[in-house]
Amino acid sequence: MKTDLKFKFLFIIFITCSHLGLGQILQIIDSTTQKGIDLVDIFSENPNIFTTTNSKGEADVSDFKNCEVIFIRANEHQNITISYKKLVDFKFKLLLIPTNLNMEEVNVSANKWHRNEEINSSRTTNISQKDRNLFQPQTTADLLALSGKVFIQKSQQGGGSPMIRGFATNRLLYSVDGVRMNTAIFREGNIQNVISLDAYTLENTQIIYGPGAIQYGSDAIGGVMNFQTLIPNLSLNDSLLIVANASSRYASANQEFTFHGDINFGWKKWSTLVSFTVSDFEDLQMGKNGPDDYLKSYKVTVTDTADIVEDNLNPRIQNPSAYTQGNLMYKLRFKPNEKWDFQYALHYSETSEYGRYDRHLRTKNNKPFYAEWNYGPQRWMMNLFQINYKSKSKLFDEFYIRFAVQNFEESRISRKLNNPIRSIQRELVVAYSANVDFSKKINASTKLYYGAEYVLNDVKSTARDENIYTNENFNAQSRYPKSLWQAGGIYVSVDRVLNKKMNLGFGARYSIFAIDAQFDTTFYAFQRDAKLKNDALNGNISWTYKPSQKTLICINLATAFRAPNVDDLGKIFDSQPNSVTIPNPNLKAEYAKGVDLSITQLLGKLLKLEIVGFYTHLDNALVRRDFQFNGQDSIVYQGETVKVQAIQNAAYLNVYGGTISLNLKLKNGLSSQFVLNFQKGREQLDNETISPSRHAAPLFLNYRLRYDRKKLSLLAYIDYNTQVKFEDLPVSEQAKTDIYAKDGQGNPYTPEWYTLNFKANYSILQNFVLSFGVENITDQRYRAYSSGISGAGRSYVIAGKFSF
Repeated sequence: MKTDLKFKFLFIIFITCSHLGLGQILQIIDSTTQKGIDLVDIFSENPNIFTTTNSKGEADVSDFKNCEVIFIRANEHQNITISYKKLVDFKFKLLLIPTNLNMEEVNVSANKWHRNEEINSSRTTNISQKDRNLFQPQTTADLLALSGKVFIQKSQQGGGSPMIRGFATNRLLYSVDGVRMNTAIFREGNIQNVISLDAYTLENTQIIYGPGAIQYGSDAIGGVMNFQTLIPNLSLNDSLLIVANASSRYASANQEFTFHGDINFGWKKWSTLVSFTVSDFEDLQMGKNGPDDYLKSYKVTVTDTADIVEDNLNPRIQNPSAYTQGNLMYKLRFKPNEKWDFQYALHYSETSEYGRYDRHLRTKNNKPFYAEWNYGPQRWMMNLFQINYKSKSKLFDEFYIRFAVQNFEESRISRKLNNPIRSIQRELVVAYSANVDFSKKINASTKLYYGAEYVLNDVKSTARDENIYTNENFNAQSRYPKSLWQAGGIYVSVDRVLNKKMNLGFGARYSIFAIDAQFDTTFYAFQRDAKLKNDALNGNISWTYKPSQKTLICINLATAFRAPNVDDLGKIFDSQPNSVTIPNPNLKAEYAKGVDLSITQLLGKLLKLEIVGFYTHLDNALVRRDFQFNGQDSIVYQGETVKVQAIQNAAYLNVYGGTISLNLKLKNGLSSQFVLNFQKGREQLDNETISPSRHAAPLFLNYRLRYDRKKLSLLAYIDYNTQVKFEDLPVSEQAKTDIYAKDGQGNPYTPEWYTLNFKANYSILQNFVLSFGVENITDQRYRAYSSGISGAGRSYVIAGKFSF
């Protein structure tokens, strides 16, 4: 009997101690930190019950009474299966030992259901608050880089555009609390919307790799990024629950100062949460050791009478790149009983005006091309009302309903050197969405998921020119037409357990989308009205095979699509030097077909190996190509004769690659992780030649060595990127000579680069954690592939967090 018990709970220590007072409140504690573990999934399949621990590691398990099999799943901790009777025996306290070697991680898709890794074949990465607190990322874009599998491109300090499996921007889907963030003006170029999310309020960040159109619809080609923000905690007894946090952070490379605060008030049925964050970033300083091509020797000072080009006294200072940002979140929760859960959320984010640094590098006749090129304040607001209902019926066991209204505002402000005319473009999008998701357990081996979604985007775009000396204002050509973009879809997905070793999943989605656009023909004789309507049918099939307790094999076949949006159909924009992109209303959806294979192997008790390979083919790809306007291949735009281009269904694109991950977990809190990413993309050009694809990142890897012991966490890590030679650059990138270093022949290329980094956390008091770090210890001067701004030089980071 003792042997069986020891085998069953090999990595779990149960502590018996005094009763909590409420026998149905389970407390789960980390054996290293002696603190409660939040977000632990506790569920039963028969009956179908699910709950999660709160910020103190507590959960009400009264509904599990008489359950013979209760699953307890905590990422980065050993999982267990236990009966309710055993929980009573151990007086509702469990102490879990941390480990990275789980074969049975539960994938939480921001309320798009909890699915065991053995059943769900899609490869995922979860980034927890624990990781965020140790790494102390500056923005949510930097948070995504913590996965080791997402490449981040930056055109300016106030930004960050993820690249996943050779795709980026509007071919990736962003989901916030189960609501799509993508809008009708998400562009083919790099986008910065992810920084609108406050990293301090993210309870969990999940990255799903590969096509995900079945549940998420259009845009989910390269992957899906799910952001689950903090959920208000309810009190588990008659006392008022108060949980509060205050954090601050300083970084020397850009003189950053950030302050965050949040407070949660919880009663038995009601709870509320308020959170705010303010950040101030000065101009970013690059490193000392690296290509001189990245140095900026000049800066432009704007006076009342002229633009003055001055020497940049410190050419490592990237001016202008400073900005500020503020975030606010409010949530209200009402849970009258175990069946119903109502939540309202308000999210608001606003940046200051900030310089698009790569445009400030553009020169003509050895002088700056622009005196000004700034993004205006980027604003995002979302109002979300969500209903969750759990009760067995013939049609469902559980459902979510979400109604959301999002408001997006962005603007562009540009003026050429010594030109008195400043161009100002402003875009407003109101995005309405409604979606419902159901789950139903058909029998012991089959689970059904189905749902529907409707999205409406109202796009308004304005433009004006102003004379900075006379203050005269003139109407100008707007970036987009006045437009309505609509999309709707229904889906069904099935997970089926074939036997103890094999599982099968399959699903389908039907989507329909439409655009109604009205062009301003004041300046150019565009077609006045444009209407577009189309549909798409997608499917997937997956298979998982677990031949032993140490081996897991997953195969996933899937299709995905991206519906043309207003940016594709109607944009007017100087996309690159000496060219302008104009509207093209004759567009169709682009389609992707993908396959990936993954093998996960536990090597003994200490080492976990994961190998993933993938291939994606994109047909009818929406790409920017040379075009004609009224039979002409060039037009006069902003006073210059430039080449005409437009988005067209004019190409195909193939991307393939893979990831190798090694996790080593030693005793006494020592662990290490190695992740290598390889991807290649090939894109058909308009002359039918082949070019490397723009968003296929170069080979990159990271290595982490970590030590966790009670109050102390230490982390040393390396980030490395290979070089991209001139001949390996996409044709579109070869023309961007301003942002790249120059090789021996004077051609643009990206040199290889690395950074060495160190972070530490120490709990000085029970409720106070001090963090210290040094990023880019060797002070490397580097610029990530396709980026317009160099990475930070050596930076000292100090942060503190106080909780009560």
